[in-house]
Parts: sequence; structure tokens; C-alpha cells
Amino acid sequence: MKVARNKRKSSKKPTRKSASSARKRASKAGKVVTRRTKGIPFVKMEGIGNDYVYIDARDSVPENLPDLARRMSDRHFGVGSDGIILIRRSSVKGVKHRMQMLNSDGSESEMCGNGLRCVAKFLYDRKFEKNENFPVETGAGVLTVTVTEQQSHVARKIRVNMGPPRFLRGEIPMQGDAASKCLIEPFMVGNREFIITALSMGNPHCVIFLDKPPTDDLVLGFGPQIEKHPMFPRRTNVEFVYKQPDGTLLQRTWERGAGETLACGTGASAVCVAAHLNGLAGRKVKIKLLGGELDMEWNEQDNCVYKTGPAREVFSGVWT
Repeated sequence: MKVARNKRKSSKKPTRKSASSARKRASKAGKVVTRRTKGIPFVKMEGIGNDYVYIDARDSVPENLPDLARRMSDRHFGVGSDGIILIRRSSVKGVKHRMQMLNSDGSESEMCGNGLRCVAKFLYDRKFEKNENFPVETGAGVLTVTVTEQQSHVARKIRVNMGPPRFLRGEIPMQGDAASKCLIEPFMVGNREFIITALSMGNPHCVIFLDKPPTDDLVLGFGPQIEKHPMFPRRTNVEFVYKQPDGTLLQRTWERGAGETLACGTGASAVCVAAHLNGLAGRKVKIKLLGGELDMEWNEQDNCVYKTGPAREVFSGVWT
């Protein structure tokens, strides 16, 4: 009588190493691989209080990103954050890294300046990027980051080239003549008139300068109304700004898709530009946000906005 035996070859299961290699081969071939593992490794990071959950998605991408963003961002039942940021491979020639950002409500945004500093730190600290100056693809285009302070290959401060501001209504976008600008114009919200300057830093911003520090009633009451105002078809971020006696700009931000946040890098960039256009600051200015300070510059030579500030890793874990 013959005894049937299973050959070792047929019973052998793929190892983690072989599965990982397969994902890498697929990723290099340009295929999107969906992650089906039991847990998703993540790192919680913050840039002056603007906190996101960072996921290394260079080889595989988690399923249902909008739902994942909402669940992970929940500050009571999740990790707690302003959203999630995926670090992916770029398909742009000469660029290795790509940043994909989702807000805490699950909507996708073009980019986040504070988040980009954290992406730079993630890549540099882990030596996925050994250069101190390198490009990163974002939804707002390819932007350059520079590690300005580091210790033992751990980034402390990072400078980001946020790109040039865009002023045309069609670029923001904003209702009205697409070729016109919205600089220092009256804007009615309910029964209150504001003077606004609108521009894009890769995402839309509505900047409002005040004669006294912004209050909760102002930010929390009018912020969501302006965000969803019909004048802004893709919604907008809203910055309420007060110039302090020492020349520092005090900024509070109602962020599109996230509500009030402790900081907003693209918002600080928009404020830097708008303050100069409104005659409230030179091309270099320090901006104080709820989570900390940023050094800003609207460079006259290349027309780009530069933002310098810290980035910090808070903790890491696995989402199950």
C-alpha cells in the first residue's frame, strides 16, 4: 500500500521576507499594492503642534484611506491627529519620495507645510534619504526640503521651500473673474464684514488681519462659515492674524477639513505673503501660532516662500 505524502515544495508557505520582496518588485514596476496585514505600523509626529500619523507606504498602501484617516485621527478612539500622511515612492523623474495627505475628516488635501517637515525628518532620521537637501513630491508640486540643524543624523530643524504664492481667482480657486485677484477686499459673512486677502500656496487660503488678538468666538464661529462659503468652491483654510507690538504676527487657523489646528505651515506662508502685501511686515517675519513659532521669508529673487521650524517624533505603534 502506498502512502501519499505531500511534497515540501507544495506545502511551503511564503515567508515574510519573500512577501516583502514581492511587494517591492511590484512597487518598482509601478503597481499599487494594497496592504492586507493584520496591523499598520505608524509614527506619530508633530511640527509645532500640527500632528499627523505617518505611514510608510513606499511598498504597500493601506485599504480605504478616507475611513482609515477618520478612525486613526479620532482623539478619543484612535491615535489622535489632524490627519494621516503616507510616505510613498514618487514617479517624478529625479524625485524619490512622495507625500500623500488626508485630513481628519477623510478628505484629501494637496499638502501641509508642517507635515512636510516631518516627512523630511522621517526620511532623514531613518537614512532613507542621506542628503540634507532633497525634493519631495506633494499634491502642490515638487518642493525642496533642507535639514538645517541635525545631531548624529537626527534632524532638529528643517527649512522648506513652499513654492511661489498664486493670486489669480482661477488658481485659488475662488468665484469671480478667473484672471482677477482678491487682495485687501471686503467680504461679507452673515452680517459681518471682513477685509480679506485670498491666495493659494498649493491649497486655498483666506487671510484676515485684525486690530486685536483673535478670539474663540471669531475663529470657531466664523472659521467654519468662511471655510464652506460658496465663494470658495473647494473650500478654504482661514487665517485670523494680529500684529503684535514687537512686530511678530499672531496667527490662529481654521483648517479646511480639520477645524482649528495648533499650526498650519501653508497658512503661515500665506500670512507671510499677505502681511507684506498689506504693509504689515517685510519679506522676513516671525509668526507665532498656538503650537510654536516659525521663521518665514518671501524671497524676492525667486518669489518662493521659505519656512523654517522644528519637527518631532512623538511615538510609534501598530494600528490593528
